[in-house]
Amino acid sequence: MKKMKGKPPDFIIFFITLVLVGLGLVMVFSASAYTAGELRGDGYFFLKRQAYWAFFGLIAMVFLANYDYRKLKKYTKLALIINFVLLALVYVPGIGVKLSGASRWIGIMGYTIQPSEFTKLALILFAAAFLSRENVNVKKFWIGVVPLLAVMGASFLLILKQPDLGTAIAIAGTVMVILFVAGMEGKHFFLLGITGLPLLGYLALAEEYRRRRFLAFLDPWEDPLDTGYHIIQSLYALGPGRLFGVGLGRSRQKFFYLPEPHSDFVFAMIGEELGFIGGVTVIFLFFLLIWRGFKLALMAPDMFGSLLASGIVSMIAIQVVINIGVVTGSIPVTGINLPFISAGGSSLFFMLSSIGVLLNISKYSQY
Repeated sequence: MKKMKGKPPDFIIFFITLVLVGLGLVMVFSASAYTAGELRGDGYFFLKRQAYWAFFGLIAMVFLANYDYRKLKKYTKLALIINFVLLALVYVPGIGVKLSGASRWIGIMGYTIQPSEFTKLALILFAAAFLSRENVNVKKFWIGVVPLLAVMGASFLLILKQPDLGTAIAIAGTVMVILFVAGMEGKHFFLLGITGLPLLGYLALAEEYRRRRFLAFLDPWEDPLDTGYHIIQSLYALGPGRLFGVGLGRSRQKFFYLPEPHSDFVFAMIGEELGFIGGVTVIFLFFLLIWRGFKLALMAPDMFGSLLASGIVSMIAIQVVINIGVVTGSIPVTGINLPFISAGGSSLFFMLSSIGVLLNISKYSQY
């Protein structure tokens, strides 16, 4: 492996990440202090847990920022094996943890880990390594595309069974972006589109609870106390925020009105407490991070680095769009975290780890 001379990592990406993590800690505490005190007996419960994962996530970020990203290629097969083992363990009694009818977590020493968060990084690594091989031609559908889709499809089905359609869609979307960057033929995109979109529509309506969520998206007031409740309460949070918000810590919706105000709907808390200005600022920070990340992908020194950076940035972008779309009532409700801000240890840890890889690529970029 040819040694490349590095330079300091991208400061803009590093700084924005720290700002988003810091904002996340503040908003998680603000949104959860009351409910944590009532339900857990400790108002700092979710803050302490988020800070714990942020600490180890930042350590992982610093380590990976100083670990040559090209060496990650040799861990591709191991990452895939770990991925499928973890996804299978959620169904093992005594190991898998089932909450609200979903089997998405593994319980280890009193902590829960969500394997699908690791799946995102593992599949990005596999896709980048596979498509950057000299003997792989992405323009040849059966040789360059199908093997990647098969691995992605197996993970997709295991996550769908949990059930977690939102995360499965985010992973599929990320892989499609990587294929696009790698140069997949337009006719192959069209082929996947005409087969994938009807399948997506079927999956969205196949289960009763998903059909009800879709109908609630069309008209939440048809069932305001059940399927439309999340959307209505989220809009009730965003509305009073107006331009500057009601003030940090002064939200009313967090008092057992809006479900999951510190996790999936934390952006609604930002809108209520920090107003339109706060919400737009967060969106701008994500936009700047994504723009900087794609610029980095264009300037990466090799195909592997370019695809790896593209996958990481697109994963962040897709989650931001889905989360904010749900909170604002623009798309049907699905459980996707807002990167770096929503409460969720697994998501925060692996997001920060991904940023570490991105920072390492930036050390060898050409801009």
